[in-house]
Amino acid sequence: MRLGDQLRQQLAAKALKRQLDRVTKEMETGAERAAVAAHTGEASAAQPVNPADYAALCRFDTLPAYQQVSIIREVSERLGIASPFFRVHEGVAGATTQINGQSYINFANYNYLGLSGDAEVSASAKAAVDQYGTSASASRMVAGERPVQRELERALASVYEVDDCVAFVSGHATNVTVIGCLFGPGDLIVHDALAHNSIVQGAQLSGAKRLNFPHNDWAALDALLTRVRRDYRRVLIAVEGIYSMDGDFPELERFIDIKRRHGAFLMVDEAHSFGVLGATGKGIREHFGLAGRDVDIWMGTFSKTLAGCGGYIAGEQALIDILRHLAPGFLYSVGLSPVLAATSLTALRRMLDEPQRVAKLRERGRQFLDAAREAGLNTGLSAGYSVVPVIVGSSLKAAQWANALFEKGINTQPIFYPAVEEKAARLRFFICSTHTPEQIAYTIASVAQLARR
Repeated sequence: MRLGDQLRQQLAAKALKRQLDRVTKEMETGAERAAVAAHTGEASAAQPVNPADYAALCRFDTLPAYQQVSIIREVSERLGIASPFFRVHEGVAGATTQINGQSYINFANYNYLGLSGDAEVSASAKAAVDQYGTSASASRMVAGERPVQRELERALASVYEVDDCVAFVSGHATNVTVIGCLFGPGDLIVHDALAHNSIVQGAQLSGAKRLNFPHNDWAALDALLTRVRRDYRRVLIAVEGIYSMDGDFPELERFIDIKRRHGAFLMVDEAHSFGVLGATGKGIREHFGLAGRDVDIWMGTFSKTLAGCGGYIAGEQALIDILRHLAPGFLYSVGLSPVLAATSLTALRRMLDEPQRVAKLRERGRQFLDAAREAGLNTGLSAGYSVVPVIVGSSLKAAQWANALFEKGINTQPIFYPAVEEKAARLRFFICSTHTPEQIAYTIASVAQLARR
């Protein structure tokens, strides 16, 4: 590409980024205001609407969300970049996948221990279909329990060494409904600056005051709570076991100490650390040798290591009793499908019985990280367990590199603004225990070749 063409692309991208900044900010502040108004009963502060504007305001294409989608599309069209998203996979997606009849090395899924597609796990799902059908068909409070649902919850409670556990039908909705159920106006939710969208959404919709602290900076959190703790009734600290964008994790002992000294609840989202950290995959608690009761709210998902779909909360009995009876995302939602419960229960048992899967994942992650660093690639903060980013510094370059790798038989996804800062745009690689050393070596060589252009 000629220098003039590159400059025009960069200028166009910057102009569109400014538009996207404006629309994104409007959406975020609007969500915050709506959440507070819903909890306090306060009327909206918006100006009266002219009846002449009614027709335009009841069209979806006038919403800020659609403007955001349109701007992202415009970026791709102006820069001549084919979309790398929504590709159709034709079979089990693991270390490899089939797309349009072609085989690809696959780094765009969370099948960390290779249990999705495992013969024994699939057999348990088929047996559950025969016994229970495909759906719980109603809320568990209304439709009653299925034995396999409670077996899964009890097994997870045992892994965490806590009283009980409750399963939800969506991982994202788990954080949203649990945070919204437990906290509200007069409370404070303080979360890591890089916390998952589900934590942020839950905090926004709760109506509690929301603050964040610099990523993994326990000292900054301590200082923040020293300043403001007395102004709030209840306080929730929310962190993650492994951060899905960066592949690093917190010094959990520090956060436990802080929550105790400041009289706060601590929530740990283990979506990406369960099955990954710890000698047997029991997560960040096992990694640091901590007791289950050291953390108030353990959250995790079934869609990664556990080969299913949904989320869970594990903790003391009072917490689980509240959520089973009052959390809207449990009470007013259909129960977790018995098929998915059976799938994740079998995957959990396989994980515990076969720690060599976790050991192999650790080997592959370390190989990927070491090779990437040796090739001079910027892997950011990654600890090399399951998530390794390659930071390229611009959304344009991230999209171009992803498409170039796809042509070489490698499927990985770009992450760009506004999901991350523009200067932190990246390719994100999810490592599985089933990746081979040869696949990893070929992938790093291909990325390094792009970096040298």
